[in-house]
Amino acid sequence: MRRVGPLGEEGRSRGRPEDPYGALVRTVVGQQLSVRAARSIYGRLCARFGGRPPLPGELEAVSDDELRACGVSGAKARCLRELARSVEEGSLPLGELGRLSDEEVVSRLTAVRGIGRWSAEMFLIFHLRRPDVLPVGDLGLRRAAALLYRLPEPPGPEAFRRLAMPWRPWRTTACLYLWRSLDALPG
Repeated sequence: MRRVGPLGEEGRSRGRPEDPYGALVRTVVGQQLSVRAARSIYGRLCARFGGRPPLPGELEAVSDDELRACGVSGAKARCLRELARSVEEGSLPLGELGRLSDEEVVSRLTAVRGIGRWSAEMFLIFHLRRPDVLPVGDLGLRRAAALLYRLPEPPGPEAFRRLAMPWRPWRTTACLYLWRSLDALPG
């Protein structure tokens, strides 16, 4: 924390939209990508829709080729369309998620095909700002923990969970600092 300094708003949002639907679109685009690649693809996607995330109806109307031209893979295009459908049909009431427990939010979001636990946890961290989320499936976080604790390799999910026990109930803040520490690395 001393080396990285205060996070500020950008450090807490990491460039994600404020609205729940836009935040989920950004998260889906970022699945299994480096931060740099995710930002680039998300930027191209938003540029295609006038500088903002596509609305559910707009996603339904755009072709897979147009999404691919933005860098969105076929699997992510299917997930985005499923997300749009779920929001439009009301099976994913985004306005209610803030009133649910962390596990209930994860359950609701992962019911959308293509949205996994990691994506749901990113939503908890960056949109709902829940204080004690630890996405053990995030290899970047585990890599940052290995660097911080001078471990020979990133800890596995269970070892990372044990390592993070002292950070409770503020594991989200610890994660934000771990990600920020990776941003500060050369290259």
